[in-house]
Amino acid sequence: MSTHAPSSQADRFAPWREKHYNATVESIREVRPWLRIFRLRPDFGRLRFIPGQYTVLGLGNWEPCVAGAIPPPLAQTERLVQRAYSFSCCILDADGKLAAAGDEELVEFYIVLASGTAEHPAGLTPRLFQLRAGDRLFVGPRAKGTYTLSPLRPGDDVVFASTGTGEAPHNAMLAKLLSQAHPSRILSVVGARECADLAYESVHRELERRFSNYQYVALTTREPRNMDATRADFVGKQYVQQFFAAGDWEKRWGPIDPSNTHVFACGNPSMIGIPHVDSDGHRLYPEPTGLVEVLESRGFQADAPRQTGNIHFEKFW
Repeated sequence: MSTHAPSSQADRFAPWREKHYNATVESIREVRPWLRIFRLRPDFGRLRFIPGQYTVLGLGNWEPCVAGAIPPPLAQTERLVQRAYSFSCCILDADGKLAAAGDEELVEFYIVLASGTAEHPAGLTPRLFQLRAGDRLFVGPRAKGTYTLSPLRPGDDVVFASTGTGEAPHNAMLAKLLSQAHPSRILSVVGARECADLAYESVHRELERRFSNYQYVALTTREPRNMDATRADFVGKQYVQQFFAAGDWEKRWGPIDPSNTHVFACGNPSMIGIPHVDSDGHRLYPEPTGLVEVLESRGFQADAPRQTGNIHFEKFW
């Protein structure tokens, strides 16, 4: 592994890398300096997963960090710094065919750099962003998680709502649905700050051309058309939850029936808006209004302990 560190330090930690690391970086696509797609090859062969699941990635706390990051103080003992990441998917492979999501030789992860603060230092991503093709790291050998397509019936409509890298599990789910020729409507709504942050947009546009039942909506908050009210194309800041609150999905898609529609939401907790149930059983929604409140006002029901609804969510923090 190229550690980008002094050779004496590299020699010192070589036994630890040999002991803990079990995968190689096949490729890294830099979307933005702070946003990358990693494709990894595990030593143990295919890491099979159900689309929507996650595993952990890890690097030693001895590894260097990118410039400007604030890592935790170096511990006295060497250990792996680990964090869970949802599996993403290229959706279309190198030949332009639908990827076998969950059963590929390489596993893909869509990751944003967390630079950290003095109060909350970042342990892993500043080290991940130092990696190059051919470098080594730890990949959890087992997939976990229940955020999957399991509640879906063949005739159900599907809505994916995400912010930032929350799109990752939905990419794998989408590839699975399309490869199974899912007959009903599928809508992906992705929110980002700028168009350049939409790493998979070109793939989604190609899918729209190929599949008549698929639609992709990209929303931004910091493009000139979002910020400059003097522009002819001014639309204001576009948030995922507001897209649904304003009825824009019905305008694009037609009538929505909660009895045969499932919504999968992943990303910023403020977008999702998970309610809290108080001691009297009352549902208390957070401020500002999130997607769950918007949808439940229209007859949907979010997942709850021992109760599966038709709004499923995976929050990032």
